[in-house]
Amino acid sequence: MSLQPGDSLTSHNFGLQIDGVMVEYLQEVSGLSIEQDVIEYQQVSSQGKPVTKKLPGVKKAGTCTVVRGMTQSAAFNQWITQSVNGQMSTARKNATIMVMDYMNTPVKRYNMRNAWCSKVDTSTVKAGEASALTETVTITFEELVIE
Repeated sequence: MSLQPGDSLTSHNFGLQIDGVMVEYLQEVSGLSIEQDVIEYQQVSSQGKPVTKKLPGVKKAGTCTVVRGMTQSAAFNQWITQSVNGQMSTARKNATIMVMDYMNTPVKRYNMRNAWCSKVDTSTVKAGEASALTETVTITFEELVIE
């Protein structure tokens, strides 16, 4: 059963692909946005009145933050290691945040060109605590395309 017209996507099922390979299902994604400069200029109309115009400028690079359960995902861990070690010739990858419907069919993609990990934070480790460990990873990208 697919989504009906007007149905909204739910936020419970999404994952990360690196170079087209699904490497991780995620707990949380934040800060995923597209931004560009705005060019403003003023001119005089043919009637002699001042007019302000705005034009789209250059797209900006961006960052997003993903939270994942700490796993042994070899591809994801290798990507993080290459990034933090400065091995940018292999660390820069095309990555995609995929949103799936309740039947696990991809319905929306956020494609990040030349993405790499710029920061990793781990959750608190506490003796006697019975909670899952997580990693918060900041991903830097040069371009974001939404499909």
